[in-house]
Amino acid sequence: MKNWSLARQFFVGQLVFVLALTSTISWVLYLDAEDNTFDAASQRMLAVATTFADDPYVLESVESSDPTGRLQPYAVEVMDDLGVDFVTIMDTDRTRYTHRNPGEIGGNYIGSIAQALAGDPHVEVFTGTLGPSVRAIVPVFTEDDVVTALVAAGVTVDTVSIARNAQLPLVWLIAAGALTAGTLVSLVLSRHLRRATLGLGTEQLSRMFVFYDSVLHSVRDGLVLTDLRGNLVLYNDQAAALLNLPPSAPGDPKPASGVGLSPSVEELLMSGRRAVDEIHVTDDRVLVVNQEPAVPASGTKPLGTVTTIRDHTELETLSDEVQTMRTLTEALRAQTHEHANRLHTIVSLIELDRRGEALEFATRDLQQSQQLTDEVVAAIDEPFITALLVGKAAQANERGLHLVIDVAGTVETSGMDPRDLVTVIGNLLDNAFDAAASSSERSVTLAVYTEGEAEETIVIEVSDSGPGLSDAQLGNVFTLGSSSKGAAGTRGLGLALVRQAVHRLGGTIRVTNDGGALFTVRLPAVPRADHPQTANRSGEGELPRD
Repeated sequence: MKNWSLARQFFVGQLVFVLALTSTISWVLYLDAEDNTFDAASQRMLAVATTFADDPYVLESVESSDPTGRLQPYAVEVMDDLGVDFVTIMDTDRTRYTHRNPGEIGGNYIGSIAQALAGDPHVEVFTGTLGPSVRAIVPVFTEDDVVTALVAAGVTVDTVSIARNAQLPLVWLIAAGALTAGTLVSLVLSRHLRRATLGLGTEQLSRMFVFYDSVLHSVRDGLVLTDLRGNLVLYNDQAAALLNLPPSAPGDPKPASGVGLSPSVEELLMSGRRAVDEIHVTDDRVLVVNQEPAVPASGTKPLGTVTTIRDHTELETLSDEVQTMRTLTEALRAQTHEHANRLHTIVSLIELDRRGEALEFATRDLQQSQQLTDEVVAAIDEPFITALLVGKAAQANERGLHLVIDVAGTVETSGMDPRDLVTVIGNLLDNAFDAAASSSERSVTLAVYTEGEAEETIVIEVSDSGPGLSDAQLGNVFTLGSSSKGAAGTRGLGLALVRQAVHRLGGTIRVTNDGGALFTVRLPAVPRADHPQTANRSGEGELPRD
């Protein structure tokens, strides 16, 4: 029995319960029918005996010289008409005047008469000459209220049992109906339970729950279960850590729209659509998300969705570092290519014996290159940023773009993560290069300066001569999958990673249209330890600070 499915156990248990309940009800109905039959017989015999006792003819006859001769025919006629087994009229000393069996006339009445002699009617079940019977004994009073005789009327227990048994078919019909209805209901419920439990037994379900719960909390990937309404039914500890959710409580579903999820993750969970290795950028993490509908084995409609979440933050950080090194490498390659061309020019001038022009060309080129390097190095104390800007200048020159770098004053970046600064400036410049490449002016401007009385805020502005942004792009330009490059833009991580890096540095980023697109980043000179945990974009694409 322990290997039975839960549905079978439920059905057998319900069936046993219905049988027990039906048997109990049947027994109660039987006892009730028996009591009602005996009560009805008692009341009927009391009515017959009282009628005899109140009859003036009976009183007149018992006081005559021949009571039996006058009363026996009368009693027999009434017994036959009313279906009464006996009507015995007797003297106060128990001497019978009438009886069903004429041979018993004159004998002593067998039964209780004390109550009747005292003037009170009495009903009892007693065994007499006809066997066990239900009888009523009533006194016959004279005009002076003196008991002068007694009347006993009764029916045998067998007769009462026949009347009782006549009610048994109704009892059995009720019992059969209750048993049939209970069995059908139990069968329907057991089938529903079988579908709900996939035909598994209690031990199998218990073992499965223990194993699944252990798997749920031991896997390193985040796991989220949602229902068809987008409520979070269950999620493991890793998912709570990745999505900044409170610990999951079984049986307490939370709506995905009210727990502070990032907009893209919230949209995915609420939609219930399929997702394969989708990248979602939150304020502090890069997540790879897969989502599939939870469909029962029976193939009916889905119950919800199962979402797995992997943390790719470290991987994206390494990728970003590699991209930074690639950017610097390309910048150095561009510089090498440019210097090689210039060196060839100088050599050719020397070979043509135009040494003065060669010297002038070399000196002017050296001054221009050194001027940019000196300005950047003098203004920014971070060598990574210096190398990045010098390389980007060479890269812009190679692409035929005019890059203007304006660093005002001295920008203090100590204490900031240089990787985040490289991510912000590098991606904004790459985005601006792509936008400006299709314009006629083909120009990009980078301005870095401080503001505030204590120079507590570092401002980074990147503008381009491109077509600018539409209103729709202004609202979601920092969302993964959006681009500031217009219809030709590609889906990527660039601006989403910029938003994340700015958030880590405790700053804000804003984008507006100023001819082309203008990105403005404000960072605190001293990084805050309690920077915001969530981003809220305004209508112009701003990520505000607390």
